[in-house]
Amino acid sequence: MQTEQLISLIDELTSQPKENEWIEFKHNFHSPEEIGERISALSNAACIHTQAFGYLVFGVENETHRIVGTDFKAGSYKKGNEELENWLATRLNPRVDFTIYEFDYEGNNHISLFIIPAAGNRPVTFLHQAYIRIGSITRKLSDFEEKERKIWNNSTYQLENDIAKSNLASSDVIQLLSTETYFELMKIPYPSNQVGVIEKFLSEKLIIKEKSRYSITKLGAILFAKNLNDFDDLSRKAVRVIVYKGKGKVETEREQIFSKGYCVGFANMIDWINGQLPANELISRAFRKDQRAYPEVSIREMAANMIIHQSFEEKGFPMVEIYSDRVAISNPGQPLILPERFIDEYVSRNEKMADLMRRANLCEEKGSGMDKVIFNNEAFHLPPINILVDKLRTTVTIYAYKKLSELSRKDKINACYQHCCLRYTQNEKMTNQSLRERFEVEEKNYPMVSKIIRETIEAGLIKDEDPENRSKRYSKYLPFWG
Repeated sequence: MQTEQLISLIDELTSQPKENEWIEFKHNFHSPEEIGERISALSNAACIHTQAFGYLVFGVENETHRIVGTDFKAGSYKKGNEELENWLATRLNPRVDFTIYEFDYEGNNHISLFIIPAAGNRPVTFLHQAYIRIGSITRKLSDFEEKERKIWNNSTYQLENDIAKSNLASSDVIQLLSTETYFELMKIPYPSNQVGVIEKFLSEKLIIKEKSRYSITKLGAILFAKNLNDFDDLSRKAVRVIVYKGKGKVETEREQIFSKGYCVGFANMIDWINGQLPANELISRAFRKDQRAYPEVSIREMAANMIIHQSFEEKGFPMVEIYSDRVAISNPGQPLILPERFIDEYVSRNEKMADLMRRANLCEEKGSGMDKVIFNNEAFHLPPINILVDKLRTTVTIYAYKKLSELSRKDKINACYQHCCLRYTQNEKMTNQSLRERFEVEEKNYPMVSKIIRETIEAGLIKDEDPENRSKRYSKYLPFWG
């Protein structure tokens, strides 16, 4: 923006009768942490108030809106040895493409202006905490459930309201969709005539009636299609499973595309995936036996989440990639929940699809799927799962067994955090002893585990239930949100 445009914007902002939830004026700088909290709050508030941007302006009195200038120069300020802009950006989640402008307003009145894009369909957090503006006060978003829900629900796309194929006779519907699968999964007797089948599919919004003809919704097609290639817009949403040779993508051993609707082909897909996974040989007192290197229930839950939480507004397909040392399961789109809260929160982008898959016993009840993944991951003494979110995809990776000594510092911290979350969801608290058991560490080596706990606290992921307790060996710990 040119200086003239920036001055015009300041005139427009200061003409507001008072400071509001998406505009904040400040005279001078206080701390980088305060700016991070304000960026989170203004971005979230702009989303709620359907504004494209929020604004943080240094050099304006908040009460009078008088332009007084500031000695704070955000563009050149450093936090330690790091530029402020980069320091803030790396601590915001999701990354917010805010812009800093430095200019002089009518002479020597220097202005530092932050222009902050509105949050999308998930709250923006700073250091794992989301904020919101209430009037002119910055508060934690978690204290205002309705406002938080409004951000999560910012996306209005629903599969059941979109048409996959129209102008069909009832016989066409039954030819294109595996109606038998629906009744088998729901454990309902198959109707004695076609009319009963159609009525049930109408009630589930799998199809809709238009005069004397029918249309199959994208919900009906994506779940119960005999072949997704019969539906042009959905053929690219078929799940792909790729098995690589080794730890990289250089050589592909085999690839399978599952082109049936998700409910129709889910069981076969899971069986095929598990058949590609390596097994570890266990030796007991009486016999040898093979055990999968990864918990089958974890693979199943991660695959179900991949399907349910994908964005149908984004290009791309759900994908399972099997390497020699890990399994990466990904879907198009960013999640509606912060990755740090996958274990205890549940918000579904495709609620009707999730409901049908739950009733069909293809996935767990609300909120318990990731609990099972972490629980079984710990039972197999595997490294922590890793969650990677970028602009286009969300990827959850489960790793093959490693000894504690082979884990990186980051892995140890993530394992500690996930263990603490799991204990909390089970109405228990993490202790040095429980984490030792998770890592298979002997009691005499408890200082090793104490170090991991201390580093996880320093990372802001867990906290001491009783900070005054000096006996850290018997302390109890909570996740940062507990």
